[in-house]
Amino acid sequence: MDRVTAMRVFADVAASGSFSASAERLQMSRAMVTRYVAEMEQWLGARLLQRTTRSVTLTDAGEQALRRCLQMLALVAEVEDEVAPAGGGLRGQLRLTSSMSFGHAHLAAALADFLALHPQLKLDLNVGDATLNLVEARIDLAIRISSEPDPALIARPLALCDSVLVASPAYLAQAGTPHAPAELAGHRCLGHSNVGRSSWQFQRGEERATVSVATRLTANDATVLLHAALAGGGISLQPTYLASALLQDGRLLPVLPDWQPPQMSIYALYPSRRHLSPAVRALLDFLVARFAQQRW
Repeated sequence: MDRVTAMRVFADVAASGSFSASAERLQMSRAMVTRYVAEMEQWLGARLLQRTTRSVTLTDAGEQALRRCLQMLALVAEVEDEVAPAGGGLRGQLRLTSSMSFGHAHLAAALADFLALHPQLKLDLNVGDATLNLVEARIDLAIRISSEPDPALIARPLALCDSVLVASPAYLAQAGTPHAPAELAGHRCLGHSNVGRSSWQFQRGEERATVSVATRLTANDATVLLHAALAGGGISLQPTYLASALLQDGRLLPVLPDWQPPQMSIYALYPSRRHLSPAVRALLDFLVARFAQQRW
């Protein structure tokens, strides 16, 4: 069997912790994934994965093998890029991760347009806010919204991310419109599990305010909170890339528009410049150009 493919399969199973998940992602049968892992173990003469009915974990030998496999796979990708015929176009597959809200709102359309330019390339997008080890999860590019990106990663800014307080006209008609940050304590607020869950910060000129809010509904995704606000569930702190269109058509109304929440940035993060493939570089440049002039 192809040992390079066997290394790829082994590394994917080690990252996913599941033969079935890797089979689905690699578009193989589970039996084929099992055969490739068995080939790796026979080749190296050691058990690499500890299998139970509930989980798949690396053995000590597996951890050592994984480090070497990732280095060899990076080298293989580098060689393939260097010897590819000039003008042959980008090829292969890139793995990305992004927050669900940004993935739905803007990234999916951007990736579709990028793929139209590069028909031999494949993209695999993992959406979610969980912190992933990009090397272990074999992620080429992570799109994250943050005020302080991980210093262990290379961060390339794509766009600013402003936020705004919003509520439905029906909610404000029933509960009243707050006129100062302190009044939010008396309102139903919708909190993001990972961003200011129950403590919201604002600035107006030189004035600053921090408010403890009552969040009866929290969620780990901004889109869920947006729909709750549309349904009259309360006041939500939303990124403008999600809320701007709804504010324009009046389905949502701004709350405390003179007070600005902290500004964050949308970054493309990757582990190292050393093994940055032409495909990743091309996608980075495309996303920078795509979002540079956005004013949501």
